[in-house]
Amino acid sequence: MVYADCPICGDRRGKMGLYLNINTWRCWHCGESGGMLPLYGRVHGISNSEAYREICDALAIDGFAAEGSAPVCPVKEPSPRDVPPDKAPDEEIHRTLAALLSLLTLTPAHREHLRTVRGLTDNDIDSFGFKSTPTSRLCRTLTQRLINQGCRVQGVPGFYVNDYGKWTVKFYTRTSGILIPLRGVNGLLHGLQIRLDHPIRDENDPPDKQGAKYLPLTSTGKNQGVSSGCPIHFVGSPHARVVYVTEGALKADIVHALTGRTFVATIGANNPNGLDELFAFLSRNGTEEIIEAEDMDKYRNVEVNRGAAAVYRLARKHGMTCRRLNWNPNYKGIDDWQIALHRKRIEKREPIKMNFKEMYLSGLCALDHIESCAERWHTLPEDGTSLRDYLGLTEQEMDVYLQTDLTTTFARLLDSQRRCQRYRIYQLDLSGGKTVPFAFAGIRKMQEKGYEQPPASLYRLVYDGEIFCPMEQSEHDILERIFARYNDVLPEGFPGRNVALSDVIELYGDNGRAYFYCDTAGFPGVKFSPMLAKPLNIDK
Repeated sequence: MVYADCPICGDRRGKMGLYLNINTWRCWHCGESGGMLPLYGRVHGISNSEAYREICDALAIDGFAAEGSAPVCPVKEPSPRDVPPDKAPDEEIHRTLAALLSLLTLTPAHREHLRTVRGLTDNDIDSFGFKSTPTSRLCRTLTQRLINQGCRVQGVPGFYVNDYGKWTVKFYTRTSGILIPLRGVNGLLHGLQIRLDHPIRDENDPPDKQGAKYLPLTSTGKNQGVSSGCPIHFVGSPHARVVYVTEGALKADIVHALTGRTFVATIGANNPNGLDELFAFLSRNGTEEIIEAEDMDKYRNVEVNRGAAAVYRLARKHGMTCRRLNWNPNYKGIDDWQIALHRKRIEKREPIKMNFKEMYLSGLCALDHIESCAERWHTLPEDGTSLRDYLGLTEQEMDVYLQTDLTTTFARLLDSQRRCQRYRIYQLDLSGGKTVPFAFAGIRKMQEKGYEQPPASLYRLVYDGEIFCPMEQSEHDILERIFARYNDVLPEGFPGRNVALSDVIELYGDNGRAYFYCDTAGFPGVKFSPMLAKPLNIDK
């Protein structure tokens, strides 16, 4: 027997006895007692049969009983009907899955997620056919409706025979989410994938692991169930000259909607099964170039990098050229990157307002820009702001500017309040398809991989520059400015990639030098040996 607090009366003194050997309980404080189902039902305010359904659902088992009963399912001997059937023909799978989707809806919450987080329009959402998974108690009803419509469910991934000999489809509450249709190059549905509302973590997963976010709709291991296999998703034109390859059907749909490009999506970055046959078809159909667009963690994940290498190999096997697409590594996936670019195009951002003095001390304008600022002040509506306040000058600075104070020059007065900070940027050398286990990751990931400090021998110096800043500006603010300068649109002539996690920035000058790691939150100081880093490539 195990003693616990009672969830019914709320007593917190451990007065409830749980008799695990006979599945009963009794609270010695309130006197309530019963079995497993009444306890669950009393706590959640539902009937015994509903409690039974929810427990079965949580445990991902079948055998929902009729109202008021909960029979124990007998152990069955294997029989010929338990042998997995052959997969249904493609046309039958398409017909059944299309009919299933037609019976489902998309919840407002899921539609809002696809709109606000994924950047899709309502037309995009409806065109791709996204739906929400149904509740588990509807699985039998939905399956029966499909059978009544003449649809074949045997041999279709996701469908199987339950413990009571009835055909059903494998949806559970714990695997609820958005249903993503998987289509072949012929336009036929050949599978469904679930984008989970709540990622599923293995009990042995480390605390920082998010868990599985996507699951295929499959009935492997179930009576008369079949595997979904490794379906390849295709969106776009089968006659496209250039085809992009990424991982994840939803990702491919999003980028296709935003760019109009043709995409092939594998279900898993290191799962190129099916690409060989598809590439052979595309080559015959006029495709000339394959662009590998796997997530940017291909530079630190050996498995993802291996999958990317398979794309190259298969493309060349079928006579097509192949190249790698890189983007701002602050965005993991090509969809994240394209969504960010799309939002920047449509959002009207207010420019950061700085007065003349702030701009000059930060090196953002020349001294003669003050004349343009003064002319602009004269055109503004009268609001009581003086020219001195508008320019951000002190009384002495204004007097010198108006030449009523001749003891110093205006330039000398302002230049004494700013300094030139020199800096260098070091980035991991990822040329030649190299992988580094902490590429584009925070300092914690670097340390988890066995490095106490950034290994300079894996880095290359990519830039040596300078920035003007106010005398009192902190190192952190200077680093933020450098990060911002090279994080989005790169200045012309900058030879490196966008500054991102795992980069090292050096601040140096007459007072010495210091090194900082670009982390997920700030710029922690690190030890770094620049002599071990590869030199600046002056040819770029």
